[in-house]
Order: sequence, then C-alpha cells, then structure tokens
Amino acid sequence: MDYQTALAAIRSWSPDDRLRLVQTLCDELAGEAPPLTEAQQRELERRLTEDDQHPDDGVPWETIRAEARARTRPS
Repeated sequence: MDYQTALAAIRSWSPDDRLRLVQTLCDELAGEAPPLTEAQQRELERRLTEDDQHPDDGVPWETIRAEARARTRPS
C-alpha cells in the first residue's frame, strides 16, 4: 500500500483510532531517536530541575489530553 492510499484509509478512522496510531508511532520512534545535543541535554536538565523545585506548576497529561480532545470535537 502506498503512502497516499494508507493516508486516505487512516483519515476514515475515528479520532480515537487515529490518536492511538499517533501514540503508537511516537512510542516506537522514541526508541530510535538520535542522542541529544549538549545544548538539548542542558535544557532538559534545567527543565527537570525547575520541575523538581516547583512540582505543583505542571498540568497533568490527562487534563491536557482532555482539553485537546474537546477542542477537536465538532460543535
């Protein structure tokens, strides 16, 4: 199956199925990601330190996902 045919088929799926596909692909690709640059590693460490110092400032993933889904649902 070529890319365009696959894309057309995927677009016919429900939003939940498409989201599940994206999550699966991201999970699989995460293991294949190139190593971080020094600048990226420093930024990651800075953010982790900031999170450790202010743990209540974050927003739970469940909240972010629910808000994103609410914005993409037809009115």
